[in-house]
Amino acid sequence: MAQFESLFSKYDRLVLLDTETTGLIFSRDEIIEFAAVVVERIDGVPTVIQEYDQLVTLSPGGFVPANIEKLTGISNQDILERGIAKTRVCRDISEMLSGNTLIIAYNAHFDLSFLYYMLLRDGDPAILKGKDKLDLLTVYKDRRSFPHKLCNAIDAYQLSGKVVNSHRAVDDVLATLAVMEEMEKERDDLLCYVNLFGYHPTYGIDGKPIGSVTYKPQSYDALQPLYK
Repeated sequence: MAQFESLFSKYDRLVLLDTETTGLIFSRDEIIEFAAVVVERIDGVPTVIQEYDQLVTLSPGGFVPANIEKLTGISNQDILERGIAKTRVCRDISEMLSGNTLIIAYNAHFDLSFLYYMLLRDGDPAILKGKDKLDLLTVYKDRRSFPHKLCNAIDAYQLSGKVVNSHRAVDDVLATLAVMEEMEKERDDLLCYVNLFGYHPTYGIDGKPIGSVTYKPQSYDALQPLYK
């Protein structure tokens, strides 16, 4: 694993997370799978100390749309048989994010928006306050030309066969960790992107902006790092 010296110079814990959801509308649709990887330094060596992956029960009347089942392979029956209560997932997330933690995701605005609304209904959204956030999609847009999906980053960093972008949260969060390792090897500036999210100037920010994050327009072919 990469050393992440700059990140661990400021944080005690890195929590990478990913979600699968019933749709794209943060305030209405629901998380059906939440996965996370927790990384800490043990004897000076970055180490995965926890891998978390849970299917999440839906609200009364909620269901997995056919297109989402086709994309993720998660069915309504899977949720009924293996899903755990949102309140339990929210408690687990609260424990993960305790202390001096950096939250990391690929397209973090999406995952954090869904996470906020789940916490608002079934947990405590205050756990997100004061937590710094790193969006690896923003980093990747500065490193490579369009397209910018996670699968494109996997290919660009020659990680195919090692990780997969399966549209299952557990696979995607492990792929995100592998991509971040390659990003650090390529250029040691990840710390410069903390709390800095890019958005396409034509389409704007989807949904409500996150209060602790600075948003800057970022084209598909950036000419210089966004932090400059």
